[in-house]
Amino acid sequence: MIWQLASYWSPLIFGLLLQPPVTQLSIITRPNIVLLMADDLGIGDVGCYGNDTIRTPNIDRLATEGVKLTQHIAAASLCTPSRAAFLTGRYPIRSGMASSNRYRALQWNAGSGGLPANETTFARLLQQQGYTTGLIGKWHQGVNCESFNDHCHHPLNHGFDYFYGMPLTLRNNCQKNKPPDLDAALQAKLWLYSQIITLAVLTLTAGKLIGLISIRWKTIACVTLVGSLFFISWYSSYGFVQYWNCILMRNHDVTEQPMRLERTAFLMLKEAISFIKRNRQGPFLLFVSFLHVHTPLFTTAKFLGKSCHGLYGDNVEEMDWMVGKILDLLDEEGLKNHTFTYFASDHGGHLEAQNGSAQLGGWNGIYKGGKGMGGWEGGIRVPGIFRWPGVLPAGTVIDEPTSLMDIYPTVVHLAGGILPHDRVIDGQNLLPLLQGRAQKSDHEFLFHYCGSYLHAVRWHQKDSGAIWKAHFVTPVFHPPGAGACYGKKNCPCFGEGVTHHDPPLLFDLSRDPSEAKPLSADTEPLFDTVIRKIGRAIEEHRRTLTPVPEQLSVYNVVWKPWLQPCCGTFPFCWCDKEGDSTQIL
Repeated sequence: MIWQLASYWSPLIFGLLLQPPVTQLSIITRPNIVLLMADDLGIGDVGCYGNDTIRTPNIDRLATEGVKLTQHIAAASLCTPSRAAFLTGRYPIRSGMASSNRYRALQWNAGSGGLPANETTFARLLQQQGYTTGLIGKWHQGVNCESFNDHCHHPLNHGFDYFYGMPLTLRNNCQKNKPPDLDAALQAKLWLYSQIITLAVLTLTAGKLIGLISIRWKTIACVTLVGSLFFISWYSSYGFVQYWNCILMRNHDVTEQPMRLERTAFLMLKEAISFIKRNRQGPFLLFVSFLHVHTPLFTTAKFLGKSCHGLYGDNVEEMDWMVGKILDLLDEEGLKNHTFTYFASDHGGHLEAQNGSAQLGGWNGIYKGGKGMGGWEGGIRVPGIFRWPGVLPAGTVIDEPTSLMDIYPTVVHLAGGILPHDRVIDGQNLLPLLQGRAQKSDHEFLFHYCGSYLHAVRWHQKDSGAIWKAHFVTPVFHPPGAGACYGKKNCPCFGEGVTHHDPPLLFDLSRDPSEAKPLSADTEPLFDTVIRKIGRAIEEHRRTLTPVPEQLSVYNVVWKPWLQPCCGTFPFCWCDKEGDSTQIL
C-alpha cells in the first residue's frame, strides 16, 4: 500500500519540484504588500528610467531586482482623482471623484467631498482577508461629511487599520516663507475687493466729516458692517490655511497643527518603520504615500544642495533615501522574499511649478505635457516598479500598457480575496504579465479623463503591437508651443483654454511615444478604421457609467468651519503632540 502511494505521488512531487519558483510561491503564500507612491514625480526623474543626474539608487535597486513597466498609466493627472482610482481600481468618474469645474482636487480638510463610503478600497478587501493595513503619509481623499468628527472619508473608514500622515496635501501655504498657492488668483481678487470697500468707507467718512457728502452715519455704519463681514468670511479661511490644512493625524487624532515641516520626513519614515516592525509576523499591507516631491519641496538639511537639480533634485534624493531605509528594513527583518513591493508616482511632474527661473516640478522625459493634462503622456505616464524575489523575474522590462488601477485586482488576488461583483472594476490583475506567463496586457482600451471630460483614448491593438491614441481635446499651451500652461497653476480641462479636435489627433505611440507627429487619413491608411474603433469603444464605455454625486462640486470643495479637524476647541486649533522628533534615525 505504501509502495503504491509512493509510486503514485512521487511523479507528481517530482513534477512540482521542476516547476519554476515563480509559479510555486505565488500559489502557496500570501505576501506582505508594501506600496510606495511618490507625489508629482516625473518619469524622467528616476535613474532607471533614463535620468543620469538625479541619484535614485534605491528606486533603481527595485528595478534591478524586479520588474519595470515602461507604459504605466495614471487614471488622472491630478492627485485626488488619481489616488481615488488607485485605491478603488475604478476610473474616478465612477466614484464621483472627477470634477466638472475648475476644482479638480480637494482644497480643504474642512471640505465635505471625498471618497464615498460605498466605495470599496483594496485595503478593505485585504483587511477582510486578515491583513493588517496601514497608511503612512498623504491621503487627499477627504475627512468629514457633516460634522468635524464623523470621519466618513477618513482612511480608517476605508479599510486601513492605522493611519499616520497628512489628510490633505502639501502646499506652499504650509511653509512660512513661501508665497501662498491655494486659490492665489481668487485671494488676490478678495484682497482687492476688501481694499475697495475699505477705501469706500474711508472716503464716505471723510466726505461726511468735511461736509462734501450728504450721507447718514447709519448708512456708513451699514457699509462698514457689510465690508467687515465680507472680509471675515474669506479671511477666516484663507488667512489661516497653515492651521486648517497643514496638519498631521494619527488615526482620528490631530497630532500637529500646524505641521513642523523640518521633521515631517523623519516622522513619516519612523512611522513606516514602526509599522513594519510591529507587524513583521504578517501578513500586512503598508501604503507609504510620500509627501515628496510636491511643492513646497521642504527638504531637510542633510540633503539640501546635494543634487545637480536644485531644490527639486534634493527632494527627490531625500525621498529615494527614505525608500532605501524601508527596503533595508525589509532585508534586516528577513521579509524581503516574502514582500510584494511596488513603487510609482500618482501622475506626471508639474511643469508649471516654478520660482523665477528655478524649476520646482518634475521632468517627464521624452513625453509631452505634465501634471494636470488629462491626455498628454507626460501627465499620466509614470514609473511603475515591482519586486518580489523568487516570484517576479529580476531585471525584467515590460512595455505593455498598464494602469495604476491594476494594483487593486493584483493585490486582492495576492491576498486571496474576491473582487466586488456589484460594480465595474477597470483594473486588471498584473501577476500573469509580471511573471511572464502572459505576453500581452489585458487592457485593450484606456480612457484618459481631465476632470470629468474625456480628452483622449488609447487602443492597444494586440495583433499588430500598435498603441493608437486619439486626442479629442488638448490644452492650449501658453505661450504657444511652450509645452505647458505657464502663468497658470495647471492647464484647464474645458472652456477657452482647450482645443477640440474633429477629427481627433491620432498617434501611434509604438512609433511616436513623444506624440510629436499626428497622423492623418493621408499619412495613415488605417486612420478611419482606428477612429471608428475608438469611437465604438467610447460608446460602450459610456454605457457602463452611472450617475453619482460629484464629490468635487464647488459646495463640497469649499471650506466649512464645522467640518474642520481641530486638536483644540475651534477656532483655537494648534498643538504639537510629537515632541522633539527631529533626530530619530
